[in-house]
Amino acid sequence: MDAGGAAPASATAAASTFAPSVWGDFFATYVPPPTQMSEEWMRERVNELKRRVGRMFKDGEAMAGVAETVALVDTLQRLGLDSHFREEIAASISRIHVAGEGRREFAGSDDLHVAATRFRLLRQHGFWVSADVFDKFRDGAGNFCATDNARVLLSLYHAAHMAVPGESALDDAIAFARRHLQAMKCKLRSPAAEQVSRALDHPLPRYTRLLETMHYVAEYGQEEAHDSTLLELARLNSNLMRSLHLKELKALTMWWRDIYDAINLPYSRDRIVETYLWCCGMIPEEENSRGRLIFTKTFGILSLLDDTFDVHATLEECRRLNEAFQRWDENAVSVLPKYLRTLYIKTLCNFKEFEDLLEPHEKYRMSYAKKAFQLQMEYYMQEAEWTNGKYQPSFEEHEELSSMSTGLPMLNLMALMGYDGAVATQELFDWMSTPAPDVVRAGAVIGRFLNDISSYKLGKSKNDVDSSVECYMQEKRVTGEEAVAAIAAMTEHRWRVLNQACMETDRALLPGVQLVASIARTCEVIYLRGRDGYTFGSHAKDLVTALFLDTIPL
Repeated sequence: MDAGGAAPASATAAASTFAPSVWGDFFATYVPPPTQMSEEWMRERVNELKRRVGRMFKDGEAMAGVAETVALVDTLQRLGLDSHFREEIAASISRIHVAGEGRREFAGSDDLHVAATRFRLLRQHGFWVSADVFDKFRDGAGNFCATDNARVLLSLYHAAHMAVPGESALDDAIAFARRHLQAMKCKLRSPAAEQVSRALDHPLPRYTRLLETMHYVAEYGQEEAHDSTLLELARLNSNLMRSLHLKELKALTMWWRDIYDAINLPYSRDRIVETYLWCCGMIPEEENSRGRLIFTKTFGILSLLDDTFDVHATLEECRRLNEAFQRWDENAVSVLPKYLRTLYIKTLCNFKEFEDLLEPHEKYRMSYAKKAFQLQMEYYMQEAEWTNGKYQPSFEEHEELSSMSTGLPMLNLMALMGYDGAVATQELFDWMSTPAPDVVRAGAVIGRFLNDISSYKLGKSKNDVDSSVECYMQEKRVTGEEAVAAIAAMTEHRWRVLNQACMETDRALLPGVQLVASIARTCEVIYLRGRDGYTFGSHAKDLVTALFLDTIPL
């Protein structure tokens, strides 16, 4: 995928461009250490603990006010348990939204931590709440009242990152909280010190949920007010999720080795583990196993095609490859050079296997998937035309094409292919398809800009159309540092567009918006501080180790 940060060489490059896989076949043969308890016992215990947590929502005293409600909901989300309690959480969020507007005792209005957490949760769940709730925490000059409470500052910092375009008051909140958090982070004890450092890199609304869960499961037990039932449930759930993820990763590694070796394109990236990391960051829940398999396989195939268009194929070969995919017929293989025929046939075969995974009433989704894939080939073809024609696009033209060529809009649809029909309706597929709605484009722009900033900082050689950073430098006649700052500001704006979409989109379409945001959050992790955890597998090695190999205590 282009968003993976390909480092294009000339169109006739023949040698391998990318480093070999960091992991090779490791996960195909990896046997995790035995656990003290069987999976059957853990699942039975999880069900028992879930019943206990369910009773917490029904306990009138425990859920009497907003403080108790937001604490439970926020803890469940950060521990990765919210998927087990969707109905209870939805009811609780609705209750604090409606009742909080008119009942002071339920609004938690005098506690900044509570007010900020309520604000963030409501906006994340699609409910509008005004930033005016923070006015009472400012002094006469409009500045936030000083505090040295890291928990309060973190809550404000996280909440303010749910800002929408034009909310300058929340810019002040971010600057205030960040300044104080940076000043105190070296003085804090564990786990507050780690939480602050993590937040300064990734505020919660922009952090991959699976990574936050990994950290918070280890940290939650150190909190004085932690609940032993929630802690035990989180540990068991994390172990069960790990077991499932490793089984999927083993199957995908074996699938990839077969297809990668059969296709035999040594110039292409061998990154199936990093691809699965990307996918798990988006949709880690057990119920999304089918979606993960479809997404990861499509991503892997797309990466092979991206590298073919970018670093190896001649312009004429690119045209033939695009022509074959527009025909979507095995007989079209005859128009291709021999070295691309297996790639073409394998792609069609895998799409047929995707269709076999769908229930009869879900088969209609394949038409959306094929159309999106064919459109992706058109984007690659347009970039190849620009490259070979030495065309210098305007920054606006570059953004328009390169954001779509990331593959993210298409991959959104491929992930939805695996969703349950009650969530992924035909209405949602219609809405997310061509022409892509603004929110889908915003998510793609975030991926493109983060990738291009990383590419620029890494100093990768590019012989094709310039990246967005280089294009901006030339058009605006500014330095690289100035261009990076400007594009970072544009990235921030797109995040605010996503936030706004969460609150303004019809609730039947909200799962699509949330999926777009999930992919964007993973991009933030992959490209943190200028690294590229996809193209350079070594950049993501520690993340893979932490998520799939490090021990989770029971």
